[in-house]
Amino acid sequence: MPFTSLVARLPYPSAAVQRAVGIAAVLAQALIGVTGSIVRVTGSGLGCPTWPQCVAGSLVPKHDSGIDALNQWIEFGNRLLTGVVILVAAVAVVTAWRVQIDHPDRKRLVKLAWTMPGGVLLQAVVGGITVLAKLEWWTVAIHFLATTPLVWLAVLLLRAFREGDEAPRLLVPPAGRTILILLATVLWLVLAAGTTVTGAGPHSGDINTHRLDAPVEALAQVHGGLLVLYLLLLAVFGLQLLRVGAPKSLWQRYTAVWVVAVAQGALGSLQYALGVPEAMVSFHVLGAMAVIIATAALWTGSRDRGPVTSLEAAPRELTAA
Repeated sequence: MPFTSLVARLPYPSAAVQRAVGIAAVLAQALIGVTGSIVRVTGSGLGCPTWPQCVAGSLVPKHDSGIDALNQWIEFGNRLLTGVVILVAAVAVVTAWRVQIDHPDRKRLVKLAWTMPGGVLLQAVVGGITVLAKLEWWTVAIHFLATTPLVWLAVLLLRAFREGDEAPRLLVPPAGRTILILLATVLWLVLAAGTTVTGAGPHSGDINTHRLDAPVEALAQVHGGLLVLYLLLLAVFGLQLLRVGAPKSLWQRYTAVWVVAVAQGALGSLQYALGVPEAMVSFHVLGAMAVIIATAALWTGSRDRGPVTSLEAAPRELTAA
């Protein structure tokens, strides 16, 4: 294939480069969710009221469009960041592809890398639908929730750069793995419940956007209750780690989840008590991304796929063969 021959001419990515690409993928996927919240709390969701253009007849903001210039540039900046995310995703694919050329068994790594640009393109389409639907609360919720699996997959990609491709060997009992699956499921429910609180709350992205007609207090209680369930499952998982004498690295990941999850819960409670100030909304979204990353890292740390074999280029005689 012509593309394969082009990629093969690139220098082999060192261990440091592979790690940097994985970290960049995680940060890019997480930050696009945070900047999306900034668009919402500043009321800039329709700063660019059309898609893919910003305003009718122009891809970039126009000061004579009758829309506040600051709102236009905030929304347009978020769209530009999507381009950066796509670039990082493309670099991840090329890096994984270059690794596979020397190490053909690294098919899983390449598949994970391809989820990055594929997911971003899907997100762009969902974002366009959100704008065309005039920021209806449920479209904004879908737009945010679609980001969450991409952050999770980026963490898996980062891990894949540093592990082998053997069948996963569990470091926890089967019951512990079941609890992890429940933990990930409840985490997603916590995030989904959070979007309903936002949908009924004061930050709609635009003053004319329809809001979810439901009591914020009740929705916030459901959101908080699910977080408590998440923490209870996390505590039960800790008992499973004690049972098997889990390695230090897994305990470190487990501790990190507790730290970010408790901090996120405290931030959410403070945010609610203060009347949901704008800046705290974006910090809360940042905290949500941190919880996703920490939980995904705990997931990957709960199994062993053997030693990584692709931190260095294969010997020339092997690649030539």
